[in-house]
Amino acid sequence: MKKLQSKVAIVTAATKGIGLASAEVLAENGAIVYIAARSEELANEVIENIKGKGGCAKFVYFNAKEKETYTSMVEEVYKNENRIDILVNNYGGTNVRLDRDLVNGDEAEFFNILNTNIESVYLPCKAAIPYMAKNGGGSIVNISTIGSIVPDLSRTAYCVSKAAINSLTQNIALQYARQNIRCNAVLPGLIGTKAALENMTDEFRESFLGHVPLNRVGRPEDIANAVLYYASDDSSYVTGMIHEVAGGFALGTPQYSEYAPR
Repeated sequence: MKKLQSKVAIVTAATKGIGLASAEVLAENGAIVYIAARSEELANEVIENIKGKGGCAKFVYFNAKEKETYTSMVEEVYKNENRIDILVNNYGGTNVRLDRDLVNGDEAEFFNILNTNIESVYLPCKAAIPYMAKNGGGSIVNISTIGSIVPDLSRTAYCVSKAAINSLTQNIALQYARQNIRCNAVLPGLIGTKAALENMTDEFRESFLGHVPLNRVGRPEDIANAVLYYASDDSSYVTGMIHEVAGGFALGTPQYSEYAPR
């Protein structure tokens, strides 16, 4: 028996990177996975690939710029399947040009990023939890970032929004535990998605890895495996966790990079 046999899952922003890897591993373990995405064309490529490996995936429309889709995607999946067992809130964005330090960052963009990132977790959870409770429970996994607990020199809005998601995760975990609904957050470190690699110089990567004890860039699959753990009964007695998957980044003394063997 597969870990998620016949469970119904939604993964937002699931056509690439961490979302794609998470959708694939959930399907591989027996879940019916809804690819929540803006582009049905890209989603269908993912769906065909998953089907080719013996899994089951379907498309549901989700667009971070259309707030109503945060709820409508949940309603549509429940209408189709009569249950929702797993919700993976993977979407999160920023604007690297405008999301800078406090003084130099764009004020309007700060609040736009904050609102969008928080709403993209808050609203799907608000819609899904009653359905999960109706069917005896469920698991919510929110994708945060190591930057939510390690201050940075830039990306202030992104980091603050993800810190808020960590708190929201624990509030949901506490409020709905008696209804057998678990909620956990996974905090990726430097992950080698296509977008990250394209925007990363060799110099930056080498400098960053000096602070990563495991001495490598993470893979989307590293995050997906943590998502699978929280989605499955392997973590049935675990809720409210803020789980770093970052290779030990920021674990040690700030002087670590100067003295650790390479």
